[in-house]
Amino acid sequence: MRAENRCVYVSGMDRKRADLIADELEGFILDGTYKDGARLDEVQLAERFDVSRTPVREALQRLSQSGLVEQIPRRGVFVRQPGPVELLEMFEVMAELEAVCARLAASRISDQALADLHAANARCDEAVAAQDTDGYYLENERFHAILYRQSGNGFLEQECLRLYRRLQPFRRMQLRARGRLPQSMAEHKAIVTALEKADGEAAAAAIRGHVAVQGEKFHHLMASLKHAAE
Repeated sequence: MRAENRCVYVSGMDRKRADLIADELEGFILDGTYKDGARLDEVQLAERFDVSRTPVREALQRLSQSGLVEQIPRRGVFVRQPGPVELLEMFEVMAELEAVCARLAASRISDQALADLHAANARCDEAVAAQDTDGYYLENERFHAILYRQSGNGFLEQECLRLYRRLQPFRRMQLRARGRLPQSMAEHKAIVTALEKADGEAAAAAIRGHVAVQGEKFHHLMASLKHAAE
């Protein structure tokens, strides 16, 4: 029994290490340390992070889900940056999925969930004041997860979470554009206002505009990716 408990504990630690490694690798890919097409070797990464290969392998699997790496059988794991058309298409789908969530949530959201959204927004406000992009992103992630759950549609919630994970590094990146944090904060507040009024169409329109990366937001995102690839 003790051996089994120890195994579960170590696995849990490996998962935590995997998340930290995935975050660092994500940063290395997006800042250009690892170029598009570069091979990521498990043994070298394990040595770099001073861990076993297990958390490295789990980290690479997470990055594969977000589309930042591609696992090719018998060849290895390679950095893969999506092209502008593919990225735009994914954001378009994400915006429409979240719009459906907002429209459904407008008539289904609980008072507690509305309070939770306000609390998440308050913490986002604090992050904006501190110019803490990473802190803002964590609360932004919580904000969107609440909205998915309040759609009352489990299948939709899981599809949103799946695509959110894939777009995670790019959603985080676009928050770094100058002026984006306060703009995103204003959009959050408009979404909550529409939900409080049970106005499904207004809530859907607000979150669609919040998520879609068109115009200036898309320009900034593409410029960041181009800079990372150079």
